[in-house]
Amino acid sequence: MTEVPEIRIRLCNGEDVRPNGDFVLYWMIAFRRLGWSFALDRAAGWARRLGKPLVILEPLRCGYRWANDRIHRFVLEGMADHAERLAGSEVLYYPYVEPEPGAGQGLLEALGARACLVVTDDYPAFFLPRMVAAAAARLPVRLEAVDSNGLLPLRAAEKDYVTAAHFRRFLQKVLPDHLEHAPAEEPLADPLPARLKSLPREIAKRWPAASPGLLGGGSLAALPIDHSVPPVAAVRGGDSAGERALDRFLAERLERYGEGRNDPGEEVTSALSPYLHFGHVAPHQMFAAVAARERWSPERLAARPTGAREGWWGMGPAAEKFLDEAITWREVGYNMAAHREDFERYESLPAWAQATLAKHEGDPRPHLYSRAQFDAGETHDELWNAAQGQLREEGRIHNYLRMLWGKKVLEWSPSPREALATLIDLNNRYALDGRDPNSYSGIFWTLGRYDRPWPPERPIFGTVRFMSSDSTRRKFKVDGYVARYGRKGQMSLI
Repeated sequence: MTEVPEIRIRLCNGEDVRPNGDFVLYWMIAFRRLGWSFALDRAAGWARRLGKPLVILEPLRCGYRWANDRIHRFVLEGMADHAERLAGSEVLYYPYVEPEPGAGQGLLEALGARACLVVTDDYPAFFLPRMVAAAAARLPVRLEAVDSNGLLPLRAAEKDYVTAAHFRRFLQKVLPDHLEHAPAEEPLADPLPARLKSLPREIAKRWPAASPGLLGGGSLAALPIDHSVPPVAAVRGGDSAGERALDRFLAERLERYGEGRNDPGEEVTSALSPYLHFGHVAPHQMFAAVAARERWSPERLAARPTGAREGWWGMGPAAEKFLDEAITWREVGYNMAAHREDFERYESLPAWAQATLAKHEGDPRPHLYSRAQFDAGETHDELWNAAQGQLREEGRIHNYLRMLWGKKVLEWSPSPREALATLIDLNNRYALDGRDPNSYSGIFWTLGRYDRPWPPERPIFGTVRFMSSDSTRRKFKVDGYVARYGRKGQMSLI
């Protein structure tokens, strides 16, 4: 049986494994990939141990908040990849797309009633923890949730870290013990028991598999989701597309990453966050690719944890900068999501940030905008409007401008709480990497999370770090960015 570190396996209920079941079920809900997955390792290992077929159920609900064509299409493209790659294999792959909210209810229990056990993904955010807990209470067999979220297992930390610096020092201290335990690049490469011919007819009839037409790009118009947010035509979802994005970044952009990442005029960002969010690319896969490019080995790690942003890995400056963003800053968000149920709420902000924002909540605001105006990019600031335009058009905002985008919403909203609600709504509706712990880290950073007080005290912000469009223009050449993404006929600067 494939060995998955125990620290990554969470038993969700008290039910037993049933060796006489018909198959082992992998309920794929977060790590939507066929490689570099501890969860798939675990499910395939159980199938080999029990001598039972492996069934992969990959469902897509339609009743979740912010469900729209953009998100659905990205996930469906990954499901199409899986259907093609698993056709004719020893694995029965079952893609299910819910035609209306609640239509999929009962499918997992029906399959669980015939399964030896169910393995699923242990993801700490959005509606998934509640969904897994509810399933655990209903399933008549063992349910295991397996953590493939990052290089550091979620349960390796006993608390949430309130600054990236403290988390970085902890990460450097404990991560070496976990780096040697990576998931298999191809967990389905070794032989598996013979494929299950089909699901029982009554299950397939009540919950029919998604048609090849829908997976292959068919119309989403019949689904009860938000059709006002179109797919991003230039960005395709799925394992294969994610791997191509990773290869392109390493070949064309990484060398300039350290110096050019914050410049909107430079296109050197990795573009991997949507693939990491939906699980199409694995953190271990990403790290292995960077390490191979740098000809890295564990012996190059610094002897002692220093907490420094660069120098600990023993790689080149650009690679060190990228890993700090892709591992430290990404996984500190997962750390908070795993330890605090309120990580999406205003109350999770540091006490100092809540206090200073409350002190200045009554300050006059020279500019106030409604959520509809923010959504449409109808402010007096053409740079902010351009950032919102990129979000609406491409499902992302350039890294540096994303910070500015959040700071201005705080400045132009009636209250910090309303600003937070606006930021979450806009980001989760339009961003392909929205609804993710890392995405929430960026939003909450604009209000003080993972930061420190920045004197002098200012109106509205208090001691929360301030950013301005004017200072951004002085640092970077943004005219090309504004011309590309700016709103046509937008309001003139006042």
